[in-house]
Amino acid sequence: MCGINGIWDYENKFDGQTLVAKMNQSLIHRGPDFQEVKPFDEVTFGHTRLAIIDLDSRSNQPMTSADGNLILTYNGEIY
Repeated sequence: MCGINGIWDYENKFDGQTLVAKMNQSLIHRGPDFQEVKPFDEVTFGHTRLAIIDLDSRSNQPMTSADGNLILTYNGEIY
């Protein structure tokens, strides 16, 4: 199972990327195949990936829409 984490820092008091990178390190056992930290306005998302079914790098997360307005991170499959 992948590891998902993040921080919502609406007052911009923290270094979200550093905090989420530390969270990723504590979850690396849940997803040793890839990890990513992605800032998005006041929110920073983290994801550690356990690649089981789709091994292609296009499935790395968090995923960002083409226009950059949406970010998605999840554990599961979309059919």
